[in-house]
Amino acid sequence: MNTIKTLCFVIAALSSYAALVYRLLQVGRSWRDSTYRTLLITLLFQCLTFTMGAVAMGSERFLGVGNLAILVMHLSAVAFCVSAQIILLRWATGSEESARGARYWLITGIALNALLTALFFIADGPGRPAEDFNTGSGRPLILTYLLVFMVSQAVPCVTILRQCVPYARMASKTSLRQALRMLSVAAVILFLYCLARVVNILTAAGGLDIGAWTLAASVFSALGIATLSLALTISSWGPSATRLLEWAHGYRSYRALYPLWRDLYESSPDIVLEPPGAAVSDLDYRLHRRVIEIRDGWRELRPYIDRTTGGDGEGDGGAGVRGGEESRQAFAEAAQIKQALHAKRTGTIPDDNADTGDFEDRDTDNFTAEVVWLTKVAAAYRKLDNAR
Repeated sequence: MNTIKTLCFVIAALSSYAALVYRLLQVGRSWRDSTYRTLLITLLFQCLTFTMGAVAMGSERFLGVGNLAILVMHLSAVAFCVSAQIILLRWATGSEESARGARYWLITGIALNALLTALFFIADGPGRPAEDFNTGSGRPLILTYLLVFMVSQAVPCVTILRQCVPYARMASKTSLRQALRMLSVAAVILFLYCLARVVNILTAAGGLDIGAWTLAASVFSALGIATLSLALTISSWGPSATRLLEWAHGYRSYRALYPLWRDLYESSPDIVLEPPGAAVSDLDYRLHRRVIEIRDGWRELRPYIDRTTGGDGEGDGGAGVRGGEESRQAFAEAAQIKQALHAKRTGTIPDDNADTGDFEDRDTDNFTAEVVWLTKVAAAYRKLDNAR
């Protein structure tokens, strides 16, 4: 059980150090920003908190004083919560209001740390077994110390959640909105940590053994801190991650369209302006070209599309398709393309062909919607190939 708790402390510490290093890399252009400096202080306290947690799990003495690592961990955690609250105020409110709020939280944090330090030494913290600071061991002063500490952690979680939800709706910048939403998630997880810790303390004080459920607090703590570390850095890496996800989505679409594009290209090579290549360095351009070439190839097939068949795709892999009307339409168009390609190869021109009517395009002004639709048609086309 101690191994799992130590692992949770290590995970939380590593995520904290990763966030700190990431932010330190931006020190050159951001040092004059007071919010950035406060963020660095917050991450330093976060690192110290979980480093001391890992130290406390390995040894009962730190700098020759019993349980000192636990006290430093708790004091750092309070300072960390105060700093996180100040950052949120600076993100979400005006400078005058955030200054007043910052003073309030600083005074509250100093008072809480003074109270915790006094309780620790009055209760003979250095002389107590380290396990007492996990359970309280029924001693009123230790129990009071632990409950005060847990309240100091739970209250900021509630206030952060109450502020983040409305501010996230009002935020105009996407990166700030994402940060506030992720902070909300972190606040919920860390509140669950506080709740689980209080349950551990009270059940131990009442003589109840809840077994492995005591590990829930450590798991919530590690998960919450990892989420918080992401939230405090997302404003800088979020846009890059969004672009990467968009690129990955575009690449999947580019690959998914290949079987349909390949057969249309083999049927009508003149639809391609450039020799086909595998490079995707300019993916946006190539995806646009692939969509245009598919549509051009589709138009080349109009004289070979038999309008009397309806092309519903039934019996060719379209039967039993789940996903509603749009999926059936995708299979219908895929079946029409396959039928028209065969007709073109054999030189068969239907009497009632689609060349005599309008070509039923989707909304080609909306490129994203066009890619989504053609991807569905290409998937249906591939399934028809597999079925045959």
